[in-house]
Amino acid sequence: MPRTQRNDNFIDKSFTVMADIILKILPTSNRAKEAFAYYRDGMSAQADGEYSEALENYEEALKLEEDGNDRSYILYNMGLIYASNGDHEKALGLYHEAIDLNPKMPQALNNIAVVYHYQGEKAKQAGNEDESEALFDKAAEYWKQAIRIAPNNYIEAQNWLKTTGRSEMDVFF
Repeated sequence: MPRTQRNDNFIDKSFTVMADIILKILPTSNRAKEAFAYYRDGMSAQADGEYSEALENYEEALKLEEDGNDRSYILYNMGLIYASNGDHEKALGLYHEAIDLNPKMPQALNNIAVVYHYQGEKAKQAGNEDESEALFDKAAEYWKQAIRIAPNNYIEAQNWLKTTGRSEMDVFF
Protein backbone atom coordinates (compact mmCIF):
# COMPACT_ATOMS: atom_id res chain seq x y z
CA MET A 1 0.00 0.00 0.00
CA PRO A 2 1.42 3.41 -0.89
CA ARG A 3 2.52 5.50 2.05
CA THR A 4 0.02 8.25 1.32
CA GLN A 5 -2.85 5.80 1.74
CA ARG A 6 -1.62 5.05 5.28
CA ASN A 7 -1.60 8.64 6.54
CA ASP A 8 -3.69 9.19 9.62
CA ASN A 9 -4.02 12.94 9.72
CA PHE A 10 -6.60 15.03 7.91
CA ILE A 11 -4.12 17.29 6.10
CA ASP A 12 -2.15 14.40 4.59
CA LYS A 13 -5.34 12.63 3.54
CA SER A 14 -6.69 15.84 2.02
CA PHE A 15 -3.44 16.46 0.13
CA THR A 16 -3.46 12.91 -1.18
CA VAL A 17 -7.06 13.13 -2.38
CA MET A 18 -6.44 16.50 -4.05
CA ALA A 19 -3.21 15.29 -5.68
CA ASP A 20 -4.95 12.18 -6.99
CA ILE A 21 -7.77 14.28 -8.48
CA ILE A 22 -5.31 16.65 -10.12
CA LEU A 23 -3.34 13.72 -11.55
CA LYS A 24 -6.50 12.26 -13.06
CA ILE A 25 -7.50 15.58 -14.63
CA LEU A 26 -4.13 16.74 -15.96
CA PRO A 27 -3.13 15.48 -19.38
CA THR A 28 0.10 13.77 -18.28
CA SER A 29 1.58 10.41 -19.10
CA ASN A 30 1.21 7.43 -16.81
CA ARG A 31 4.97 7.55 -16.31
CA ALA A 32 4.78 11.15 -15.04
CA LYS A 33 1.87 10.25 -12.77
CA GLU A 34 3.81 7.33 -11.32
CA ALA A 35 6.88 9.54 -10.81
CA PHE A 36 4.74 12.06 -8.94
CA ALA A 37 3.27 9.31 -6.74
CA TYR A 38 6.79 8.22 -5.74
CA TYR A 39 7.78 11.85 -5.15
CA ARG A 40 4.68 12.46 -3.02
CA ASP A 41 5.39 9.33 -0.99
CA GLY A 42 9.00 10.43 -0.60
CA MET A 43 7.92 13.81 0.74
CA SER A 44 5.53 12.13 3.17
CA ALA A 45 8.23 9.76 4.42
CA GLN A 46 10.72 12.62 4.69
CA ALA A 47 8.26 14.66 6.75
CA ASP A 48 7.89 11.69 9.10
CA GLY A 49 11.66 11.33 9.46
CA GLU A 50 11.69 8.06 7.52
CA TYR A 51 14.71 9.07 5.46
CA SER A 52 15.59 5.65 4.08
CA GLU A 53 12.06 5.18 2.78
CA ALA A 54 12.05 8.74 1.41
CA LEU A 55 15.29 8.13 -0.49
CA GLU A 56 13.92 4.90 -1.96
CA ASN A 57 10.86 6.76 -3.22
CA TYR A 58 12.93 9.62 -4.60
CA GLU A 59 15.20 7.17 -6.43
CA GLU A 60 12.16 5.56 -8.05
CA ALA A 61 10.79 8.98 -8.97
CA LEU A 62 14.11 9.89 -10.60
CA LYS A 63 13.98 6.74 -12.72
CA LEU A 64 10.61 7.80 -14.10
CA GLU A 65 10.66 11.59 -14.14
CA GLU A 66 11.74 13.14 -17.41
CA ASP A 67 11.07 16.83 -16.71
CA GLY A 68 14.28 18.57 -15.65
CA ASN A 69 12.54 21.03 -13.36
CA ASP A 70 10.72 18.26 -11.51
CA ARG A 71 13.93 16.23 -11.30
CA SER A 72 15.66 19.23 -9.72
CA TYR A 73 13.20 19.21 -6.81
CA ILE A 74 13.64 15.48 -6.29
CA LEU A 75 17.43 15.92 -6.19
CA TYR A 76 17.08 18.91 -3.87
CA ASN A 77 14.98 16.91 -1.40
CA MET A 78 17.49 14.08 -1.51
CA GLY A 79 20.21 16.64 -0.75
CA LEU A 80 18.25 17.79 2.31
CA ILE A 81 18.24 14.26 3.67
CA TYR A 82 21.96 13.70 3.13
CA ALA A 83 22.80 17.10 4.63
CA SER A 84 20.66 16.43 7.70
CA ASN A 85 22.46 13.10 8.13
CA GLY A 86 25.87 14.79 7.93
CA ASP A 87 26.88 13.57 4.48
CA HIS A 88 27.71 17.04 3.19
CA GLU A 89 29.67 15.89 0.14
CA LYS A 90 26.75 13.79 -1.13
CA ALA A 91 24.37 16.67 -0.38
CA LEU A 92 26.58 19.12 -2.29
CA GLY A 93 26.61 16.81 -5.31
CA LEU A 94 22.83 16.54 -5.29
CA TYR A 95 22.35 20.29 -4.87
CA HIS A 96 24.72 20.92 -7.78
CA GLU A 97 22.80 18.43 -9.93
CA ALA A 98 19.57 20.23 -9.02
CA ILE A 99 21.07 23.58 -10.04
CA ASP A 100 22.36 22.13 -13.30
CA LEU A 101 18.74 21.27 -14.12
CA ASN A 102 17.22 24.40 -12.60
CA PRO A 103 19.65 27.33 -12.23
CA LYS A 104 16.89 29.49 -10.73
CA MET A 105 16.57 27.39 -7.56
CA PRO A 106 17.63 29.73 -4.74
CA GLN A 107 17.03 27.18 -2.00
CA ALA A 108 19.64 24.83 -3.49
CA LEU A 109 22.09 27.72 -3.91
CA ASN A 110 21.47 28.70 -0.30
CA ASN A 111 22.02 25.17 0.94
CA ILE A 112 25.29 24.89 -0.95
CA ALA A 113 26.39 28.12 0.73
CA VAL A 114 25.33 26.79 4.13
CA VAL A 115 27.43 23.65 3.66
CA TYR A 116 30.48 25.66 2.54
CA HIS A 117 30.03 28.05 5.46
CA TYR A 118 29.79 25.12 7.88
CA GLN A 119 32.93 23.59 6.40
CA GLY A 120 34.63 26.99 6.66
CA GLU A 121 33.76 27.21 10.35
CA LYS A 122 35.17 23.70 10.92
CA ALA A 123 38.39 24.60 9.08
CA LYS A 124 38.68 27.79 11.13
CA GLN A 125 38.26 25.85 14.38
CA ALA A 126 40.99 23.47 13.21
CA GLY A 127 43.31 26.44 12.62
CA ASN A 128 43.26 26.22 8.82
CA GLU A 129 42.77 29.92 8.04
CA ASP A 130 43.50 29.72 4.31
CA GLU A 131 41.10 26.81 3.79
CA SER A 132 38.52 28.53 5.96
CA GLU A 133 38.68 31.76 3.93
CA ALA A 134 38.43 29.84 0.65
CA LEU A 135 35.32 28.03 1.89
CA PHE A 136 33.78 31.27 3.16
CA ASP A 137 34.42 32.83 -0.26
CA LYS A 138 32.63 29.90 -1.92
CA ALA A 139 29.71 30.30 0.48
CA ALA A 140 29.56 34.01 -0.35
CA GLU A 141 29.37 33.35 -4.09
CA TYR A 142 26.46 30.94 -3.72
CA TRP A 143 24.63 33.19 -1.28
CA LYS A 144 24.97 36.11 -3.69
CA GLN A 145 23.45 34.01 -6.47
CA ALA A 146 20.56 32.93 -4.22
CA ILE A 147 19.92 36.50 -3.08
CA ARG A 148 19.88 37.80 -6.65
CA ILE A 149 17.10 35.31 -7.44
CA ALA A 150 15.19 35.83 -4.17
CA PRO A 151 16.21 39.25 -2.80
CA ASN A 152 13.76 39.22 0.10
CA ASN A 153 15.10 35.94 1.44
CA TYR A 154 18.27 34.94 3.25
CA ILE A 155 18.50 38.05 5.44
CA GLU A 156 21.07 36.42 7.73
CA ALA A 157 23.23 35.61 4.72
CA GLN A 158 22.90 39.19 3.50
CA ASN A 159 24.03 40.44 6.90
CA TRP A 160 26.94 38.00 6.95
CA LEU A 161 28.02 39.13 3.48
CA LYS A 162 27.97 42.76 4.61
CA THR A 163 29.71 42.23 7.95
CA THR A 164 32.46 40.11 6.43
CA GLY A 165 33.05 42.49 3.53
CA ARG A 166 32.10 39.85 0.97
CA SER A 167 29.30 41.93 -0.53
CA GLU A 168 30.05 44.29 -3.40
CA MET A 169 26.61 45.82 -3.06
CA ASP A 170 24.58 47.12 -0.18
CA VAL A 171 21.21 46.12 -1.58
CA PHE A 172 20.51 42.97 -3.60
CA PHE A 173 17.14 43.94 -5.03
